[in-house]
Amino acid sequence: MPFPRFLTEPLAQLVDGKAPDNLVFTSPDGLVLRNTNFRHRVFDPAARQAGLTGLTPHELRHTAASLAVAAGANIKAVQQMLGHASAAMTLDVYAGLFADDLDSVAERLDAAATGRVLPESADFLRTRRLQTPQRPLPDNRERGRDLR
Repeated sequence: MPFPRFLTEPLAQLVDGKAPDNLVFTSPDGLVLRNTNFRHRVFDPAARQAGLTGLTPHELRHTAASLAVAAGANIKAVQQMLGHASAAMTLDVYAGLFADDLDSVAERLDAAATGRVLPESADFLRTRRLQTPQRPLPDNRERGRDLR
């Protein structure tokens, strides 16, 4: 299960002072948290308060998968995250989320061929690019000379 860093501190506070075998999330009585009780006592009222009457925990699962796909997650990573038996099953359920991928592939190919940096690229966000003059791609005659 992916664990984003921003959850580290809140989770550390929840486990502070607990033994390794203690429960982190419990019922009001300190017992095992059951889905039916949690849903009735916590989830449904919170969803209603947020104006999301009828929202289900399973819909949050679909949202997590959708966000992972939109963030460019590998289908095998999404499969593992959801616990699906195969990547084919994940693709069958979430295939519609990949509809824009062909446009994205075309955009990335164009950027690679022209040396243009895509602002939405993860590398753009992580790596400071040095401005270097771009060499034009050689035509077929120059390419042939380069291979000799």
